Amino acid sequence: MATHLFREIESLKRKMLVLGGLVEESLQRAERTILARDIESADQVILADERIDEIEVELEEDCLKALALHQPVASDLRIIIAVLKINNDLERIGDLAVHVAERAIHLAERTAIEFPIDFSGMAKRTRDMLKRSLDALVQQDPDLARSVCAADDEVDEIHRQVYTHVKSGIRERPHEIESLLDFLSVSHSIERVADHATNIAEDVIYTLEGDIVRHGHTSKIPPKNA
Repeated sequence: MATHLFREIESLKRKMLVLGGLVEESLQRAERTILARDIESADQVILADERIDEIEVELEEDCLKALALHQPVASDLRIIIAVLKINNDLERIGDLAVHVAERAIHLAERTAIEFPIDFSGMAKRTRDMLKRSLDALVQQDPDLARSVCAADDEVDEIHRQVYTHVKSGIRERPHEIESLLDFLSVSHSIERVADHATNIAEDVIYTLEGDIVRHGHTSKIPPKNA
Protein backbone atom coordinates (compact mmCIF):
# COMPACT_ATOMS: atom_id res chain seq x y z
CA MET A 1 0.00 0.00 0.00
CA ALA A 2 2.84 2.37 0.84
CA THR A 3 4.34 1.85 -2.64
CA HIS A 4 0.99 2.58 -4.32
CA LEU A 5 0.55 5.74 -2.25
CA PHE A 6 4.09 6.90 -3.08
CA ARG A 7 3.39 6.46 -6.79
CA GLU A 8 0.11 8.33 -6.54
CA ILE A 9 1.72 11.21 -4.67
CA GLU A 10 4.45 11.45 -7.32
CA SER A 11 1.76 11.46 -10.00
CA LEU A 12 -0.08 14.27 -8.17
CA LYS A 13 3.12 16.32 -8.06
CA ARG A 14 3.77 15.81 -11.78
CA LYS A 15 0.26 16.82 -12.74
CA MET A 16 0.49 19.86 -10.48
CA LEU A 17 3.72 20.94 -12.19
CA VAL A 18 2.07 20.56 -15.60
CA LEU A 19 -0.72 22.82 -14.37
CA GLY A 20 1.84 25.26 -12.97
CA GLY A 21 3.62 25.40 -16.33
CA LEU A 22 0.39 26.20 -18.18
CA VAL A 23 -0.45 28.91 -15.67
CA GLU A 24 3.03 30.45 -15.95
CA GLU A 25 2.65 30.51 -19.73
CA SER A 26 -0.74 32.22 -19.47
CA LEU A 27 0.72 34.84 -17.16
CA GLN A 28 3.55 35.55 -19.59
CA ARG A 29 1.13 35.90 -22.49
CA ALA A 30 -1.13 38.16 -20.44
CA GLU A 31 1.88 40.38 -19.69
CA ARG A 32 2.63 40.63 -23.42
CA THR A 33 -0.95 41.65 -24.16
CA ILE A 34 -0.54 44.69 -21.93
CA LEU A 35 2.85 45.75 -23.27
CA ALA A 36 2.26 45.08 -26.98
CA ARG A 37 -1.52 45.74 -27.06
CA ASP A 38 -1.72 42.30 -28.66
CA ILE A 39 -5.33 41.14 -28.89
CA GLU A 40 -4.33 37.80 -30.46
CA SER A 41 -2.20 36.90 -27.43
CA ALA A 42 -5.07 37.94 -25.17
CA ASP A 43 -7.39 35.55 -27.01
CA GLN A 44 -4.87 32.72 -26.52
CA VAL A 45 -4.86 33.33 -22.75
CA ILE A 46 -8.66 33.17 -22.65
CA LEU A 47 -8.77 29.95 -24.71
CA ALA A 48 -6.04 28.28 -22.60
CA ASP A 49 -8.08 28.75 -19.43
CA GLU A 50 -10.40 25.88 -20.39
CA ARG A 51 -7.51 23.39 -20.29
CA ILE A 52 -6.30 24.84 -16.97
CA ASP A 53 -9.76 24.33 -15.50
CA GLU A 54 -9.88 20.73 -16.78
CA ILE A 55 -6.57 19.81 -15.15
CA GLU A 56 -7.59 21.52 -11.90
CA VAL A 57 -10.73 19.36 -11.72
CA GLU A 58 -8.78 16.18 -12.58
CA LEU A 59 -6.14 16.92 -9.95
CA GLU A 60 -8.72 17.61 -7.26
CA GLU A 61 -10.46 14.30 -8.04
CA ASP A 62 -7.10 12.47 -7.90
CA CYS A 63 -6.32 13.98 -4.49
CA LEU A 64 -9.71 13.04 -3.07
CA LYS A 65 -9.32 9.52 -4.46
CA ALA A 66 -5.92 9.15 -2.79
CA LEU A 67 -7.33 10.36 0.53
CA ALA A 68 -10.27 7.96 0.35
CA LEU A 69 -8.33 4.89 -0.79
CA HIS A 70 -5.16 5.17 1.29
CA GLN A 71 -6.18 7.26 4.33
CA PRO A 72 -2.66 8.74 4.54
CA VAL A 73 -1.19 10.14 7.75
CA ALA A 74 1.67 12.45 8.77
CA SER A 75 3.85 13.77 5.92
CA ASP A 76 1.90 11.95 3.18
CA LEU A 77 -1.32 13.56 4.36
CA ARG A 78 0.35 16.98 4.44
CA ILE A 79 1.57 16.57 0.86
CA ILE A 80 -1.87 15.67 -0.49
CA ILE A 81 -3.54 18.50 1.40
CA ALA A 82 -0.91 20.92 0.09
CA VAL A 83 -1.44 19.74 -3.50
CA LEU A 84 -5.18 20.27 -3.09
CA LYS A 85 -4.63 23.83 -1.88
CA ILE A 86 -1.93 24.65 -4.44
CA ASN A 87 -4.18 23.28 -7.18
CA ASN A 88 -6.85 25.79 -6.20
CA ASP A 89 -4.35 28.66 -6.11
CA LEU A 90 -3.04 27.77 -9.57
CA GLU A 91 -6.56 27.72 -11.02
CA ARG A 92 -7.25 31.15 -9.50
CA ILE A 93 -4.01 32.50 -10.99
CA GLY A 94 -5.20 31.22 -14.37
CA ASP A 95 -8.45 33.15 -13.89
CA LEU A 96 -6.48 36.28 -13.02
CA ALA A 97 -4.39 35.92 -16.19
CA VAL A 98 -7.66 35.84 -18.15
CA HIS A 99 -8.82 38.99 -16.37
CA VAL A 100 -5.57 40.77 -17.29
CA ALA A 101 -6.00 39.66 -20.92
CA GLU A 102 -9.57 40.97 -20.99
CA ARG A 103 -8.46 44.35 -19.63
CA ALA A 104 -5.68 44.37 -22.25
CA ILE A 105 -8.25 43.95 -25.01
CA HIS A 106 -10.18 46.94 -23.71
CA LEU A 107 -6.99 49.01 -23.53
CA ALA A 108 -5.95 47.99 -27.06
CA GLU A 109 -9.29 49.17 -28.41
CA ARG A 110 -8.70 52.69 -27.08
CA THR A 111 -6.07 55.34 -27.77
CA ALA A 112 -2.87 54.53 -25.86
CA ILE A 113 -2.18 56.70 -22.83
CA GLU A 114 1.03 57.29 -20.90
CA PHE A 115 1.30 55.50 -17.58
CA PRO A 116 4.39 55.80 -15.37
CA ILE A 117 4.26 52.35 -13.72
CA ASP A 118 6.37 49.49 -15.10
CA PHE A 119 3.81 46.71 -15.41
CA SER A 120 6.44 44.52 -17.04
CA GLY A 121 8.59 44.63 -13.90
CA MET A 122 5.59 44.01 -11.66
CA ALA A 123 4.43 41.03 -13.76
CA LYS A 124 7.95 39.61 -13.93
CA ARG A 125 8.22 39.72 -10.13
CA THR A 126 4.96 37.82 -9.73
CA ARG A 127 5.92 35.20 -12.32
CA ASP A 128 9.23 34.75 -10.56
CA MET A 129 7.41 34.31 -7.25
CA LEU A 130 5.19 31.63 -8.77
CA LYS A 131 8.13 29.80 -10.33
CA ARG A 132 10.13 29.88 -7.09
CA SER A 133 7.18 28.64 -5.04
CA LEU A 134 6.80 25.59 -7.30
CA ASP A 135 10.58 25.08 -7.46
CA ALA A 136 10.62 25.12 -3.65
CA LEU A 137 8.25 22.16 -3.61
CA VAL A 138 10.18 20.20 -6.25
CA GLN A 139 13.54 20.93 -4.60
CA GLN A 140 12.08 20.54 -1.08
CA ASP A 141 13.58 23.90 -0.14
CA PRO A 142 11.68 25.76 2.61
CA ASP A 143 14.13 28.69 2.49
CA LEU A 144 13.27 29.27 -1.18
CA ALA A 145 9.60 29.24 -0.21
CA ARG A 146 10.27 31.83 2.51
CA SER A 147 11.96 34.09 -0.06
CA VAL A 148 8.68 34.10 -2.00
CA CYS A 149 6.76 35.24 1.07
CA ALA A 150 9.26 38.09 1.57
CA ALA A 151 8.94 39.24 -2.07
CA ASP A 152 5.19 39.83 -1.72
CA ASP A 153 5.79 43.20 -0.03
CA GLU A 154 7.54 44.53 -3.15
CA VAL A 155 4.53 43.77 -5.35
CA ASP A 156 2.16 45.30 -2.78
CA GLU A 157 4.21 48.51 -2.87
CA ILE A 158 4.02 48.73 -6.68
CA HIS A 159 0.24 48.24 -6.50
CA ARG A 160 0.00 51.10 -4.00
CA GLN A 161 1.93 53.31 -6.44
CA VAL A 162 -0.48 52.37 -9.24
CA TYR A 163 -3.44 53.30 -7.06
CA THR A 164 -1.88 56.69 -6.27
CA HIS A 165 -1.19 57.43 -9.96
CA VAL A 166 -4.69 56.37 -11.02
CA LYS A 167 -6.29 58.53 -8.34
CA SER A 168 -4.35 61.62 -9.41
CA GLY A 169 -4.85 60.78 -13.10
CA ILE A 170 -8.62 60.68 -12.72
CA ARG A 171 -8.54 64.18 -11.23
CA GLU A 172 -6.17 65.60 -13.85
CA ARG A 173 -7.33 63.68 -16.97
CA PRO A 174 -10.96 62.64 -16.48
CA HIS A 175 -11.29 61.85 -20.20
CA GLU A 176 -8.89 58.93 -19.64
CA ILE A 177 -10.82 57.46 -16.73
CA GLU A 178 -11.76 54.18 -18.46
CA SER A 179 -8.15 53.35 -19.39
CA LEU A 180 -6.89 54.42 -15.96
CA LEU A 181 -9.39 52.13 -14.23
CA ASP A 182 -8.34 49.28 -16.53
CA PHE A 183 -4.71 49.83 -15.50
CA LEU A 184 -5.77 49.74 -11.85
CA SER A 185 -7.68 46.52 -12.49
CA VAL A 186 -4.60 44.96 -14.15
CA SER A 187 -2.45 45.99 -11.19
CA HIS A 188 -4.92 44.51 -8.73
CA SER A 189 -4.97 41.21 -10.64
CA ILE A 190 -1.17 41.01 -10.70
CA GLU A 191 -1.06 41.81 -6.98
CA ARG A 192 -3.54 38.97 -6.37
CA VAL A 193 -1.32 36.60 -8.37
CA ALA A 194 1.50 37.46 -5.97
CA ASP A 195 -0.82 36.67 -3.04
CA HIS A 196 -1.62 33.25 -4.50
CA ALA A 197 2.08 32.56 -5.14
CA THR A 198 2.66 33.41 -1.47
CA ASN A 199 -0.12 31.00 -0.47
CA ILE A 200 1.65 28.27 -2.45
CA ALA A 201 4.96 29.03 -0.75
CA GLU A 202 3.27 28.86 2.66
CA ASP A 203 1.79 25.47 1.75
CA VAL A 204 5.25 24.26 0.72
CA ILE A 205 6.62 25.25 4.13
CA TYR A 206 3.74 23.41 5.77
CA THR A 207 4.41 20.32 3.66
CA LEU A 208 8.13 20.22 4.37
CA GLU A 209 8.28 21.38 7.98
CA GLY A 210 4.78 21.18 9.40
CA ASP A 211 4.87 24.94 10.07
CA ILE A 212 1.62 26.80 9.41
CA VAL A 213 2.82 30.20 8.17
CA ARG A 214 -0.10 32.56 7.82
CA HIS A 215 -1.18 36.08 8.78
CA GLY A 216 2.32 37.01 9.90
CA HIS A 217 2.80 34.26 12.47
CA THR A 218 3.98 30.66 12.60
CA SER A 219 2.57 27.70 14.45
CA LYS A 220 3.72 24.09 14.38
CA ILE A 221 1.63 20.95 14.21
CA PRO A 222 2.08 18.55 17.17
CA PRO A 223 5.33 16.53 17.01
CA LYS A 224 3.47 13.18 16.89
CA ASN A 225 2.17 14.11 13.41
CA ALA A 226 5.57 15.17 12.04
